[in-house]
Amino acid sequence: MKLQAYLDRIGFAGVPRVDAATLKAMQRLHLRTIPYENFDVQLGRPMTLDPQAAFDKLVTRRRGGWCYEMNGLLAAMLREVGFQVTEMAGAVLRGERGPASHANHLVLRVDLDQPYIADVGFGDALLEAAPLAFGPHRCAGFDFSFEALGDGWLRFHNHPMGGAAYYDFRNEPADREELAGMCRWLSTSPDSVFTQTAFAFRHEQDGVAVLRGRTINFIQPGGKSLRFIDSADEFATILRDRFELDIPEARDLWPTVCARHEELFGALTA
Repeated sequence: MKLQAYLDRIGFAGVPRVDAATLKAMQRLHLRTIPYENFDVQLGRPMTLDPQAAFDKLVTRRRGGWCYEMNGLLAAMLREVGFQVTEMAGAVLRGERGPASHANHLVLRVDLDQPYIADVGFGDALLEAAPLAFGPHRCAGFDFSFEALGDGWLRFHNHPMGGAAYYDFRNEPADREELAGMCRWLSTSPDSVFTQTAFAFRHEQDGVAVLRGRTINFIQPGGKSLRFIDSADEFATILRDRFELDIPEARDLWPTVCARHEELFGALTA
C-alpha cells in the first residue's frame, strides 16, 4: 500500500506528522471523500478484513466501504505515518442485542499524549478523532459523548439524529478471528441489516448525506430533510453525484431496494 496514494485520494496536502492535528485532518478528509457504503454486500460479493483489499477498493478503484474496510484502511495508513494504533472490537446496540452484537463494529484507538478514538466506519458519527475522555463532546455542530459503563465496557453515544444510537467497546485489542467471523455473518446472513437494505453515508460541508433504501436524507445540527427516490435512474444519479460512487450494478438492485424498503420501513415511511 502506498501512503501517498491514500493522501492524494483524500486530498491531504503537506507532510503528515504524528500529532493530533494530522490525525483529525486524516479522519475529516477521509469521511468527506470516501463514503461509507455496503453495496458489495448487497451484490453478494465476499467481504474481508484484509487492509490491502480495502486499499485496492477504496483508493485504487475509488469506492467506499463499511467499518471493517474504512477503519482497516485508516489504521494501516495511520501506521504508515507512524501513529500507534490499536484495533478494537465494537458492539453496536449491545444493550438490545447482547453477545450477538460483539465485534459487529471495528473502532480504532490512537495513542498520542492521550488516547483518541478514530472512527471512519460509523456512518454519520464523529467527523474528527476525539480524545477518549468521558463526558460530552461537540464536533461539527453535533453532540456526542463517551461513557464508562462500569463492567469493563465503554460506550460511545452518537448524536440524537444518528442512524445507530451507540456502540460499546472494550479498551483492548480486538480478537481478529471474532472480527472475521462477524464480518462473514454480517455480509451473508439474511438477518443482517447490511444484507437487508442498501446504505451510503457521506460527510459534507454542512452535514451528512444519508442514503437508506429508497430515501435520501440530509442531516444537519438543526434537523434533517428526507425525500423518496423515485426511479432506478435517480438512484444511480444520486450515487454518482452525491456520493461519487460509480457502481453500474447498483441500478439492477433497484427493484429489490424498493421491495425491502417497504418490508422494513413501510410503503410511505422512511
